[in-house]
Amino acid sequence: MTESRARPPVEIGLNAAVVAISGRSPCILAIGGGAGGRDALPFGPFDPHQHRTFETSLRASVEAQTALKLGYIEQLYTFGDRGRQKLPDEAGTHMVSVGYIALTRTDAEANERLAEAGAAWRDWYTYLPWEDWRQGRPALIDQLILPALKAFVADGAREERASALPSMRTRLRLAFGLDDFPWDEERVLERYELLYEAGLAEEAVTDGRTGSCHPAPGVAMRHDHRRILATAMARLRGKIKYRPVIFELMAPEFTLTELQATVEAISGRHLHKQNFRRLVEGAELVEATGGSTAATGGRPAALFRFRRRILEERPAPGLKVGMR
Repeated sequence: MTESRARPPVEIGLNAAVVAISGRSPCILAIGGGAGGRDALPFGPFDPHQHRTFETSLRASVEAQTALKLGYIEQLYTFGDRGRQKLPDEAGTHMVSVGYIALTRTDAEANERLAEAGAAWRDWYTYLPWEDWRQGRPALIDQLILPALKAFVADGAREERASALPSMRTRLRLAFGLDDFPWDEERVLERYELLYEAGLAEEAVTDGRTGSCHPAPGVAMRHDHRRILATAMARLRGKIKYRPVIFELMAPEFTLTELQATVEAISGRHLHKQNFRRLVEGAELVEATGGSTAATGGRPAALFRFRRRILEERPAPGLKVGMR
């Protein structure tokens, strides 16, 4: 008779990658003071006795931790790999986390409440700096990341069958746009996972996947929260092409320059001004308000708003930037 093994208790948690735009920078809401001083995403356990759904529980947890009320929210993925909560006080319980992405807007009053709650907005490229191509190809890709990844792929001494090497090479080419492959801004998660596997992420050391870490690009986060962030970034970059979710990050009235800056911030790519404006006109996503603003310092700029009728006219309205 086979000896039965006691199964560790499993707890369901909820993580939120809360995204906003502040000063034309894409920001993620971070809770400080985590393990080793690392930032963490807002998190809370799911209590079915208190909340009927995951979403209501998540909203309550985020509001309790940050005093912030969430707007648009969407489930991402379930994160449950063994070792993702590798801390002594968590040894007895395995935490499975359901990740969400939420979009909101910032204001001075809300930021004061966040500071009081120990939360703050952080530029999401602080954690994933190789994803920001607004000023051109990041130098760290060629100076640090690719040499280390190519050495990792070519290292025959690592514990991986030789037959798997071509697959790893293909992953590298697809993720980082090598040879004839273009850079695909939506492959955020694939890039982070390659860095993790190669020991280029500090989280790999914390998780016991590697004993040492190469000079690691980007700021590490608690547990696998940077993986959740990468998943959220990839989802949002794809989503803005087929759904008008970008307007969840905009003020009710905005200039086309502000809209372009927001799309650039999320996609991580520079967009040609005239091409972008033709794209916006063709998509019929905005309409002029008849007002203008002189806040830019130059001549008054026309104000626009989201044209909500598009939701009734088209099944997949979005700004198809960078379509391959």
